Amino acid sequence: MSLKAFHIVFVITAAVFGLGLGAWAVREYRADGSTASLIIAIGAFAGTAILIPYGVWFLRKLRHVSYV
Repeated sequence: MSLKAFHIVFVITAAVFGLGLGAWAVREYRADGSTASLIIAIGAFAGTAILIPYGVWFLRKLRHVSYV
């Protein structure tokens, strides 16, 4: 697996985990109203919102590089 392919898989995995963490934190916030859960949810969704455009930018930048 090339570094490019690994990087793409890593970014996608991080985005999926970020969405999962954000959803879990929102559920925890609704259950107990903890400010920490709200901060975690905002941070997780913000991180995911940054990762997605970064992944698109990375793919465009290295379009000519092989996956192998």
